[in-house]
Amino acid sequence: MLEAMTSAEVGDDVFREDPTVNRFEQKVAEMFGMEAGLFVPSGTMSNQLCLAVLTQPGDEVIIDELGHIFNYESGAASHLSSVQLRPLKGVRGKLSRRLAEPAIRTRNDWDPHTSVIAVENTTNKGGGACYSREELIELSNLASEHELALHLDGARIWNAMAATDIEPEFFGSVADTISVCFSKGLGAPVGSMMLASEDQVRKARRLRKMWGGGMRQIGLLAAAADYAIQHHYPLMKNDQVRAAKLAEVVFENPAFEIDPDSVESNIVIFDVRNGTAADVLEVFAEKGVGMIPFGPKTIRATFHFQVGDKELDKVLDVVKCYSG
Repeated sequence: MLEAMTSAEVGDDVFREDPTVNRFEQKVAEMFGMEAGLFVPSGTMSNQLCLAVLTQPGDEVIIDELGHIFNYESGAASHLSSVQLRPLKGVRGKLSRRLAEPAIRTRNDWDPHTSVIAVENTTNKGGGACYSREELIELSNLASEHELALHLDGARIWNAMAATDIEPEFFGSVADTISVCFSKGLGAPVGSMMLASEDQVRKARRLRKMWGGGMRQIGLLAAAADYAIQHHYPLMKNDQVRAAKLAEVVFENPAFEIDPDSVESNIVIFDVRNGTAADVLEVFAEKGVGMIPFGPKTIRATFHFQVGDKELDKVLDVVKCYSG
């Protein structure tokens, strides 16, 4: 990856003169069946640019209560676009037509106007749950029927594709805007991309500059992300296998609680029966295993390509030996 970065041909992206990022934006857009792409520093910026071009001040965005945009983006939608989020209680972070349709507002002057349905695939707080084709088609149809837009937060879309074997073009056929991330499971150091229509990307490019995301020779970062897609994306199915093995070992330890069937991709979320997550993680850390607290009694473990079978064996041994 470093070799790809140091050999990248670069230019000034603010003037659209960086050939590496220009090619990469076109490549990823075509991969997902979208008209255009815009490379940005983070998934939060990508999500917020998408909401900005899809809404007007005073609009409302329907989202699951576990969604990243609602929980982890510092209230950016209200601050940057003057829109409010309407969180709904879905299933493992996923919305459905049955749930979302009653939440669509009327168009009275005193109502916030529903303009977007936002979904996350895979779900983070939902434990890596994946949307099926049918679920996304239903939501896309619902949005079309009510003249709404469907935004897909694809922070872990690569993991979703690895888990479901859904081709990337499908997501472009159901979503109006997509955010994809290169710096999570793919292992690039920096970067996400907004995918949308050419007109929407043109508007977002100016907002990116306004919000401090205009960069210069970012072909260095685009080259790293491109390398990650080529070389790391094929490894993601291994992450799923390792996550499933961890879930089985967690299930067998009476100190923890988990439904092994809930593990669909690379994320394993489980609960501590006695004590707190912090207590457990302190013991794990002493033995060289890093996970994160996801609540007072909840722990999240996330697999990526740098956690191989050797590292997995160590993790399994530590989890097996924990007695509370």
